[in-house]
Amino acid sequence: MRTISMLEAINEALHQEMERDETVFVFGEDVARQGGDFGATRGLWKRFGDKRVKDTPLSEAAIAGIANGAAMAGLRPVAEIMFGDFMTECYDQIVNHAAKARYMYAGQFKMPLVIRTAVGAGMRAGPQHSQSIESWFVNVPGLFIVAPSTPYDAKGLLISSIRDDNPVLFLEHKMLYNFKGEVPEEPYTIPIGKGEIKRPGKDVSVIAYMKTVHQALEAAAILDNEGISAEVVDLRTIIPYDRQIILDSVSKTKRAVVVHEAPKTGGFGAEISSFIHEQMFYDLEAPVVRVAALDCPVPFNPRLEDYVVPSTADIVKAVKSLF
Repeated sequence: MRTISMLEAINEALHQEMERDETVFVFGEDVARQGGDFGATRGLWKRFGDKRVKDTPLSEAAIAGIANGAAMAGLRPVAEIMFGDFMTECYDQIVNHAAKARYMYAGQFKMPLVIRTAVGAGMRAGPQHSQSIESWFVNVPGLFIVAPSTPYDAKGLLISSIRDDNPVLFLEHKMLYNFKGEVPEEPYTIPIGKGEIKRPGKDVSVIAYMKTVHQALEAAAILDNEGISAEVVDLRTIIPYDRQIILDSVSKTKRAVVVHEAPKTGGFGAEISSFIHEQMFYDLEAPVVRVAALDCPVPFNPRLEDYVVPSTADIVKAVKSLF
């Protein structure tokens, strides 16, 4: 085990999978010589050359289209879309082609492609470079959505995503790129669709993913000092999500708070809340509460951005409202 950043863990996963499997190749805007806008692909071009690490034109539709064709032809493409906000430029390729191909062609084709993209607020990058986009895609059968919160999870889940035969949207929160944690040097996998208890508790379940997991852990430490034991559930994968870990946790605590950074209306928290209410309505001691961003574009002004996106204090307040 060493302590490395999430960015380094992602980079290591890419190196190791390209070493293991010659059908894996990486492409996107500035991913080759520059090593990516955030540095996730640094060193890949020098190691594997032009054939397997390719810079592309500034066309997200072309990037996703290449990924689709390469996957159908038997390769394992890993495409980078620089910012998640730009996924709108290749939405048709992902939703109407990548996600549906295996179904439409009765399994004659596999679609082993990964689209990595950076999401989330915090960099003061304004409304078009700061969005949390998962709810744009959760209603699309056939597409997996992975959303790690730690370097360990990022490496294991990215390797699993590359090896999977389905299209995977791999979300990387920009404010977690420099977050550090222990990561094994050797390759390993984490099953897609399996969550993890990041902190055990007995009074309330706080269900989160990506950056909000760390805010939930901060909130749990504050609540512990006030006599409330909060269990933090990290979904790790949004689609498919781990229903069993949610049921097990909430059946114990009888209360739940769901946290995400995307706007509240139509956000993924509504799916989790609905699932809990449908399965456990008579076991709950309070309604499920959602903590999310305001229904507002992410502001460029730092103070306004902090006001719009959820904070640790918002989670603490939500938990207290259940008691």
